[in-house]
Amino acid sequence: MATGRVQGVGYRNFVEHIAGKIGVHGYVRNRRDGSVEVFAMGRLEHLEQLRTALERGPMMSYVERVSEEADAVDANYVGNFIIEMTV
Repeated sequence: MATGRVQGVGYRNFVEHIAGKIGVHGYVRNRRDGSVEVFAMGRLEHLEQLRTALERGPMMSYVERVSEEADAVDANYVGNFIIEMTV
């Protein structure tokens, strides 16, 4: 899953919290172009819950769009969800 541009403070922390709560593994990070990238692995229903949360965002944020693309499982993230450095 990858999100588009997001305005508002706390989006990465929001994503980390939601992912941990529903049991999704992966990462969230800012991109230098102003977008936020989310790599998520988990059960389909949990990924759908995460997408809904990504579209909503935290209070006082504005999410322009959320887009998705399939990717391979990355064993480095199995078992956790982290905030990574900006790329």
